[in-house]
Amino acid sequence: MFERLTKDARAVIEGAVEHARSGGARTVDAEHVLLALLDSEGGRASFALSALGLGESRDAVREAVGEARRRAGLTRAEADALAGLGIDVGEIVARVEEAHGVGAMTGDAGSPGRWSGGRPRFGRGAKDVLERALRVALGRGERSVGGEHLLLALTVLPGVAGEVLADFGVTFEEVTRVCPPAHSARSAEK
Repeated sequence: MFERLTKDARAVIEGAVEHARSGGARTVDAEHVLLALLDSEGGRASFALSALGLGESRDAVREAVGEARRRAGLTRAEADALAGLGIDVGEIVARVEEAHGVGAMTGDAGSPGRWSGGRPRFGRGAKDVLERALRVALGRGERSVGGEHLLLALTVLPGVAGEVLADFGVTFEEVTRVCPPAHSARSAEK
């Protein structure tokens, strides 16, 4: 799989690893891929994010991801479903953080760089992003997986990253509109 990643996509994955490591996370998750995409410059994903107006909203996206991590990675839909059962996630987070400190429910190890063997471990979410990105690329008739494929994968997978992107108007359809398959762009130029 990694041999199919473009230079841009490799940089995003390296950025995701760094976000996870610096945040003290135990694994690289989909949210770390999103944060790394926000940092990326010059690639098709960066172009798509800017074209969709996310350029000026990057800090708000980071904040939304951070809030979701404080809720133990629960999406708002999941928190709402629990609220329907009488479970106040906000109250639970407040109590846990009162007893154990802010961010206690993030699932992070609490000490940056403490990974087994010093190597990054990819969580289920990050693995799903990579797998879906490959499927998206192949479905678009492309052989390599670029940053735009990682972004497209995030928009269709359930979870915090997809929810946050959708909140800011970044959907599969919108990304595809501003960043069509590479062969379509070449065909249109002829």
